Parts: sequence; structure tokens; C-alpha cells
Amino acid sequence: MKKTGKSIFEERYRVVAVDRDRLLIRGVLSGRVLTINPEPETPLNQEDYPLGKLIALTDPSRARPD
Repeated sequence: MKKTGKSIFEERYRVVAVDRDRLLIRGVLSGRVLTINPEPETPLNQEDYPLGKLIALTDPSRARPD
């Protein structure tokens, strides 16, 4: 299977909406819109994710072991 385009982890995103149960972000270059649903015990808030904030996603499979 041939890989097309960049990985979601290779792009920067801007926050476009935030609720307690989801974060909506848009790719700066691709315009791709993603919805991030956090763990229920860690709600999101606008103080941490203000509208327009520039963020990058990290690949959890590449996390460094403790």
C-alpha cells in the first residue's frame, strides 16, 4: 500500500473549537479538520486551548518509555 500525503503528526494545527469532551483543530497547510476526544477524566478547557492556538500532535506509538 502506497502512503500518500503527510502524516497528521507532520503538520501544525490551529484550535477552532473546544468543549469539555472534544477539541476541533484545522491543519494550517492542508486545511484538514480533526476532532480530538480526550479521556473522560481529563476534560478540556479554553484556558489550555484558546481559539487560534497553534499546536502539533504527537504520535503515541513513538512515546519514550519511562
